[in-house]
Amino acid sequence: MNEEEILEGVLDIISNEGNLPIKFKTLSNKLDLDKNSEKILSKVIDDLAANYTIIKVRENKFSTPSKEGYIVGTFQANEKGFGFVVPDGDDKDDIFVGPRNTCGAFNKDVVLCEITKEKGVSKSAEGKIIAILERGTDTYVGEYQDNKTFGFVKPDSKRMTKDIFIPAKKNLGAVTGEKVVVKITKYIEDKNPEGEVIEVLGHKDDPGIDILSIIKEYDVPTEFPEDVRKELEDIPNELDLSTIDISDRKDIRDWMIVTIDGEDTKDIDDAISIDKLENGNYRLGVHIADVSNYVKEGTPLDMEAFKRGNSIYVVDRVIPMLPHKLSNGICSLNEGVDRLALSCIMEIDRNGDRVNYEICKSVINSNKRMTYTEVQGVIDENPEWLETDKEFIDMIGRMKDLENILFNKRVKRGALEFITEECKIYLDENGKACEIKKYERSLATQIIEEFMLAANETVAEEYSYNELPFVFRSHEEPDAEKLEYVAALVRNMGINFRVDEEKIYPKELQKVLNEIAGRKEETMLSKLMLRSMKQAKYTPTNDGHFGLAAKYYCHFTSPIRRYADLQIHRIIKENIDLGIIDDRLKHYKHVTAEVATRTSKCERVADDIEREVEEYKKCEYMEQFVEEEFDGVISGVTGFGIFVELDNTVEGLIRLADLDDNYEYDERRYCLIGQHSGRIFTLGDKLRIKVKKVNTELREIDFEFVKAYNEEEGMSEEK
Repeated sequence: MNEEEILEGVLDIISNEGNLPIKFKTLSNKLDLDKNSEKILSKVIDDLAANYTIIKVRENKFSTPSKEGYIVGTFQANEKGFGFVVPDGDDKDDIFVGPRNTCGAFNKDVVLCEITKEKGVSKSAEGKIIAILERGTDTYVGEYQDNKTFGFVKPDSKRMTKDIFIPAKKNLGAVTGEKVVVKITKYIEDKNPEGEVIEVLGHKDDPGIDILSIIKEYDVPTEFPEDVRKELEDIPNELDLSTIDISDRKDIRDWMIVTIDGEDTKDIDDAISIDKLENGNYRLGVHIADVSNYVKEGTPLDMEAFKRGNSIYVVDRVIPMLPHKLSNGICSLNEGVDRLALSCIMEIDRNGDRVNYEICKSVINSNKRMTYTEVQGVIDENPEWLETDKEFIDMIGRMKDLENILFNKRVKRGALEFITEECKIYLDENGKACEIKKYERSLATQIIEEFMLAANETVAEEYSYNELPFVFRSHEEPDAEKLEYVAALVRNMGINFRVDEEKIYPKELQKVLNEIAGRKEETMLSKLMLRSMKQAKYTPTNDGHFGLAAKYYCHFTSPIRRYADLQIHRIIKENIDLGIIDDRLKHYKHVTAEVATRTSKCERVADDIEREVEEYKKCEYMEQFVEEEFDGVISGVTGFGIFVELDNTVEGLIRLADLDDNYEYDERRYCLIGQHSGRIFTLGDKLRIKVKKVNTELREIDFEFVKAYNEEEGMSEEK
């Protein structure tokens, strides 16, 4: 038997074996292995143990964590000493671990946890960690403090509750006040861990060091290694079609094609074309940069892109998945130059139904690099933009019409449109936050979003139908228990919202979103409902997309900044050229599973970094307004206070202790009720607040209540 057959055999035996633990020899006998095959069995067991699929409970006896009553999960530490174990798998609830039961685990450690108290009606299950299986990280970022013969690093992470001891001559020349990266070299039970400084970032007050520190905390590479830089030398700066064969590509350089992006965008990887056919249908072309032509599988460039998983965008910089020579150069669909692309060309009728399509390799030449502001200017019939873009007026008109058709069709099938508010943070010359503005969604941005959705669905359906290995974008239906919390709030408003534990349909949630439209609570309830959704992820199987109410979905349109898109481009091109058969099917089946897991993980890291940088900069911005007043809206109500969101999206907390009465939290109605005054604070209420305190280290902003507004009084002018 080969290694794969032995692995499948072991997994089959363990999953069906009632009398675990099981001996090594018993496994060998059940699989009828000889001495040579037993060596392979030993390796398979070691690999399974490394992934915690099985555990060694006694000498040469093996079991599964669940059979032994243990749960494998990731520890999420809290600054107060306690934490939660997040079990592997999306369908299991977190387990509370008290300060005395952490077994010395740090944040992100993979642990074995034993349940000590089952889950209650409103409380989490409780447990204790009995073993640390793998350290989540051994590097931290923090501020160095020198103490003559030794030093300490105070970690930036709130979840790392212990300072790290730095022995003499292990500080890399760091001085007090500098931000450093430290590697833990020794874990000492009940004492501070010991480490060494491996990188000095700069003084904590230097411009940009605050953001760099957050990025380094997540162990994200900010420079490309030497082998990648060397590989770039063989990639041309510009495309010379006279040097390559394009006979197998659709040459559509004579089509009217444009790119539409934000003003600051440099890595332009999608372009569109749109025509009205004689039969009244639309021909929509979505043309995507052929990045895979330059990033070949298995090369240093490819392996580095796989490691990064995606580009990360923070307020003052981009940490790219690919070097700028590619992302801003030969792969970017710049105006007026020939570029290699993959095109999804769809014929769509006046009902929004796709009646025909073609997915092909192509050569394009963008007629113009347009911006959202520019396109919106044409839509709004701004004279300046009408004159500037007069040759594109008809094209933009067709875009507007088709977007409306596609959007209405998507809404009709049940796609969810949550209200989300994003902001842009502006920095001064010293890297300090000086202004925050809320993003205003425009029809121009919706046009591009709708066209990208159409292409993504078309490609996903094609490859799901053909049952080829692929990377899909999946979004499971929400957890009924989490959604019930929001449903209870909505029912208290007199709106019927029943949560079926067996099956939840997008249309049911869409109906509720329509019912709350226009109410004062609309924005906040929409956010709460969004938070009750499960996170979308990449999967090697087509599991559908709940939020989009789409049976088929993938990410095809951004190979410059997402590795999942790059990977499926390779599959698409090979399928177009040769067809994928035999060994290549097996190869891609393995690759797509790896890519789905890796890119989902990298996406979470990117989300965490982007959110943490935004929270830090919002706190930094609000430091200048302590003791000043603003208007806001209650965005959350808890047993310890009220969260209030300002018009610029900054959120702060009015603590219960700072209110002028004893308030009781009514969880069912999601409000606070004053015992003496009878005053009620509930979701969506408009308040006047004063900024009381800002803590950038903890990312916390405290507000004081000034006054409430009634519906007639409205809001005063925002500062």
